Amino acid sequence: MKVALFQMDIEFGDPKTNVEKMDRQFEQLTNMPDVVVLPELWTTGYDLSRLDEIADRNADQVFQTLSQWAKKYQLHIIAGSVAKQTDAGVTNTMLVVDAHGNLVKDYDKVHLFRLMNEEKYLLSGNKTGTFQLDQQPLSGVICYDIRFPEWTRTQMLDGAKVLFVVAQWPKPRIDHWRALLMSRAIENQCFVIACNRVGSDPNNTFGGQSIIVNPWGEVISEAGEEETVLYGDIDLSEVDDIRKQIPVFTDRRPSLYK
Repeated sequence: MKVALFQMDIEFGDPKTNVEKMDRQFEQLTNMPDVVVLPELWTTGYDLSRLDEIADRNADQVFQTLSQWAKKYQLHIIAGSVAKQTDAGVTNTMLVVDAHGNLVKDYDKVHLFRLMNEEKYLLSGNKTGTFQLDQQPLSGVICYDIRFPEWTRTQMLDGAKVLFVVAQWPKPRIDHWRALLMSRAIENQCFVIACNRVGSDPNNTFGGQSIIVNPWGEVISEAGEEETVLYGDIDLSEVDDIRKQIPVFTDRRPSLYK
């Protein structure tokens, strides 16, 4: 599986500019990947107080754009997340679109991050991020979700071989980002493909360091703090081999866990 991660700066509260910028990113792709991964809230940034104005109603408009990109370039898109306006409120929602332009998964961020006031403006999700592309079991989570290893393990029990992570992870805690992602890869014997943003908004500076980690916790590819496209090539058969070699899923004793 060839992947490309769009580590980009995001214009605060300006969906039109961000969609146009993303369009240029797709046009400039080289080494055509199988999967493209975008960062969290890439259309709006963390302009949470204006979500009633700028969030996409049921993510319809952004989905149509993503579908067009997927079909035009014949690739799958782990479309970061977008602010999705619903009748109940706004969710921070990951969209997964396959190469035929079909929506195969929408996942609402489960754990809301109080340090960035998410709980004041967003509704939390209640379902897992598991899905399939090319008949491979995969999963996705959003930013703060990775601080909850029990949530990742819940999804890995369905056999997911890759954990996709999309984020706007602040620079002051970027060491946690790297350590947590490597830990999630090792303990779940899966690939972790994590796309963060760079740049800043009125309240935060973001650390980049998008990363691809193999099931041993080894870094395959890693970005710095600038806008870039991070490429990587992973072999999903490695997951099966490692899970057979050290059978942590078989050796679990969930009756003892709280």
